[in-house]
Amino acid sequence: MENQSAAMKQVSYRDIDIDGGFWKEKQLLIRNVTMMNVYRRFAETGRFDAFAFGWKEGDPNKPHVFFDSDVAKWMEAVAYLAAKERCPELEKIVDDTVDLIEKNRMPDGYFNSYFGHIDPDGRFTDRSKHELYCAGHLIEAAIAYRDATGKDRFLRLMTDYADLIYDIFYVKKSAAFTTPGHEEIELALVKLSEATGDPKYTDLADYFIRERGREPGSPHAQDHAPVADQRTAEGHAVRACYLYSGAADLARVRGDSRLRDAVTAIFDNIVDRRMYVTGAIGQTCVHEAFMGDYDLPNMTAYAETCANLSLALFARRMTLLEPDAKYADTAELVIYNSFLSGISLDGKSFFYSNMQENDCKVRRREFSGGHREFCPADERVEVFSCSCCPPNVVRFIASIADFMYGVSGNTVWVHQYISSTSEFDGRKITVRTAYPYDGTVNISYSGAPGKLALRIPGWATEWSLEIGGKPASGDLRKGYLYVGVNGGDEIKLRISMPVRFIEANPEVWDDAGRVAVARGPIVFCLEGKDNGRLLRDIRLDPRGRYSFRTDAELGVPVLRTTGYSRYWNEDRLYGAPAPLVSREVTLIPYFAMANRGETDMIIWVLPKY
Repeated sequence: MENQSAAMKQVSYRDIDIDGGFWKEKQLLIRNVTMMNVYRRFAETGRFDAFAFGWKEGDPNKPHVFFDSDVAKWMEAVAYLAAKERCPELEKIVDDTVDLIEKNRMPDGYFNSYFGHIDPDGRFTDRSKHELYCAGHLIEAAIAYRDATGKDRFLRLMTDYADLIYDIFYVKKSAAFTTPGHEEIELALVKLSEATGDPKYTDLADYFIRERGREPGSPHAQDHAPVADQRTAEGHAVRACYLYSGAADLARVRGDSRLRDAVTAIFDNIVDRRMYVTGAIGQTCVHEAFMGDYDLPNMTAYAETCANLSLALFARRMTLLEPDAKYADTAELVIYNSFLSGISLDGKSFFYSNMQENDCKVRRREFSGGHREFCPADERVEVFSCSCCPPNVVRFIASIADFMYGVSGNTVWVHQYISSTSEFDGRKITVRTAYPYDGTVNISYSGAPGKLALRIPGWATEWSLEIGGKPASGDLRKGYLYVGVNGGDEIKLRISMPVRFIEANPEVWDDAGRVAVARGPIVFCLEGKDNGRLLRDIRLDPRGRYSFRTDAELGVPVLRTTGYSRYWNEDRLYGAPAPLVSREVTLIPYFAMANRGETDMIIWVLPKY
């Protein structure tokens, strides 16, 4: 049986070299453009200076309670890049920042650039002030930096800090609160136990999760009920999925069946009832939160980049609990759509919220008193006042290979198809593919005889397999095709990528009667730049012909087809149904939207049957 979920482990990005294709281009963009661009914006806004403890009243850029987390994620991204090719300029920035941490930490190991300098008497007194969240990101960065460079000073400092947190929260229980306000440290502590071999950090993560909700509080912080009793995704979407990720980690390392049941139910609730077709989550700007089942408004969607990313992290951990392709399918949906839309094609600017529809006229309408409805920004910027998303994007892309493989015994699960060369556990696996634009995947396998479990995406209706140039078959279970392989085998998987129409449950009132268009893992949208302003009037024929070729301006493949609009040539408000006229329609990948200035955009269009 291949359902050996307790024994399955993730293959680390360190054992995988992405050496071509889609993600190689993205990683080069991050290395050559985005990293220094984000650093400059963070330097200009005082985020790195905060670590020097030099700010005084009257100076600009007063340190904020979440600055440490912004810098930590950027440092973590440096580690992932350095693991593949050393980057002295970026590493020096990290090393200089570690110098400041060592210099300015408190004698007992505490470090926080806000509380350590601005409000030292306020440490661990206000649950809402992100201390443990910042600590978690610093811990993750320190682990990654040690693993990538061999430099262990950062990790030693953060281990001291984790020891202090353990003593205050777990042993003495002397803090003014019991559990983190903004979750994240839980998953970081599990990583720290795995990195150091000390189980006490997992004990602390377990404590934080078990104590959460014992005294019912607000769904905003997921403490409305004990985590093991929760079954639906509630509250702030980023906090939620970081919590669910930590709970999934604990379910795996501790064999906790109650937590496993909880995160399984919560995951299903998200993807079956509370997730946009792009994989985006967190429907409302009110507390950046989940809304109820099927409540997925498009024009006012919040869909924070960090929330979408956190869903992918949650999905990746669920894969280790159970080899069911629905988890990798969800990660894939996020990776190629709602996460990737968070960064511009030139790698310089970002979305905090990711709009699911845009009408420039609607977003500008004003009510009495100058009030406007919330609509997410329709142009990316280089830095935000709360700038959690840019460094999250760069660390995610730099470590994207973490999503590729799982292994247990003689079986390797191939979750994502990315051109790469990998060596782990006595195996060498080479993948060559133009995925996500083409469904042909060539895999070379070297090593002892075993099995490959190849994910057949849930959207795929036709596929074929060859081994050694000859047709082959396998055992398809829960979306994975299990095939026997021997050293020297050449495997070719062909997954058909026709254009397909997607319908939403009729309960989703914004989308009822409309369709979304996808090809392979990519969801497409229409922009006013190509199709004029009245996008909601356009109809597409599911039986029509769709060309797929690279657009010179965007530099990514687009779909072109014949569509239809009403011929409405009068100013009257109402009238008899107008005749339909044919017209050319262009659809672009959702991730490429909003790269040509402000324009209308729509995903859900009318079908013409």
